[in-house]
Amino acid sequence: MLQDLKEFASSANTVVIADIAIDELYSQRVAEELRALGSRAQIVYIDHHPLPEGFKPPENITFIHDVYCSASELTFRFFHERGLDAEFSRVALYGAISDYLDETPWVRRELLKWDRRSIFLEAGIVSQGLEGAKRDHNFKRSVVKHLAKNLPPSQMQELVARAIKQAEADEKLRLWVKENVKIFNSIAYVINPPGSVGRAANYARIYTNAKIGIAAEERGETLVMSLRGDGSFDLNKILRKLSKELGIHGGGHPVAAGARMPKSIFQRFLEELSKEVSRY
Repeated sequence: MLQDLKEFASSANTVVIADIAIDELYSQRVAEELRALGSRAQIVYIDHHPLPEGFKPPENITFIHDVYCSASELTFRFFHERGLDAEFSRVALYGAISDYLDETPWVRRELLKWDRRSIFLEAGIVSQGLEGAKRDHNFKRSVVKHLAKNLPPSQMQELVARAIKQAEADEKLRLWVKENVKIFNSIAYVINPPGSVGRAANYARIYTNAKIGIAAEERGETLVMSLRGDGSFDLNKILRKLSKELGIHGGGHPVAAGARMPKSIFQRFLEELSKEVSRY
């Protein structure tokens, strides 16, 4: 995000950032960049990830933060107060449901205004249809344009087709993880799963009854991974601690997080992560 701010926001007079966690290693540099941008532009930062220890948002930006609901909910509520049509709440509901944060008071109230089954169907189409898109930014932008008109995702045929294809891929992924998962103490992991690393990490944890499931993807000499915990400890706090100790990038939510590191230190990472989990 730090590089994106420098590259894309330098000449903007309004910048809105939503649902981007602040990296532990770069938190102070991000704060400095936001402060500099805030001196000449309107900056709105909306997020629900736990913040790095000691991070203080600049006073010259609008900073909206709540770890107990989705960024979709926070974003809708912010813009609805500024005139966004109330019917866009269903777009926010798609995001909240896809983020597994659909039990907040706001979500429960808003669901009463819509047909619950339809909302969950549309949310499934969005999350499944986007799951395999990865770096297909043009397709993602087309989805944004579609949703910006408050059109149901089911009316976007390419998104529906991708969602069905992704459902088939997820079933193959589930069986692949079951056959290929490895265990290190209380950690289960797979490398280069044929699909979503987030879902693969969850399957790895479930099939082994491990404390943590990890799915990592090799990108050159780097491992990019997703981690899922069983809820008995705060995965985000552990990863932020290890990011300082090992010089890696890591963090997210208490039960779902991500990390990035050189392949050469993966074994040490497993050892240190296992030690931290054992303390719980």
